[in-house]
Amino acid sequence: MPFLNIHVVKGRSEEQTTILLQTIHDAMVDAFKVPVRDRYQILNEHESRLLIMEDTGLGFVRSDKRVLIHVTTRPRPQEMKERFYVLLVEGLGRHCGIKPEDIMVSCIENNDSDWSFGLGRAQFLVGDL
Repeated sequence: MPFLNIHVVKGRSEEQTTILLQTIHDAMVDAFKVPVRDRYQILNEHESRLLIMEDTGLGFVRSDKRVLIHVTTRPRPQEMKERFYVLLVEGLGRHCGIKPEDIMVSCIENNDSDWSFGLGRAQFLVGDL
């Protein structure tokens, strides 16, 4: 159920994109304990000049492999979020060659009434999920 809006610089191949999205999903499944088919991702590709990710004074030098992930989710414990961040850095580094400083995540929490998966129903509220 977490909804991921993923932003990258254009230029990855179809295979690289598939691996990137699967790696992010695997981290989500592990960290947030969601079902494997609980997958909602949108990949947005941008010209490098249009994906601005400065360092907030942390001294990062980001590359064109940078990834910005915006997660919308029901409330999650801090430990789950921190595990997700670690798993992302490990997985994206191992499978995609992305440096830790090229990965940025923002989590926004909402409530059960903020989700409808279709049929005009709020599945969390009516007991379908």
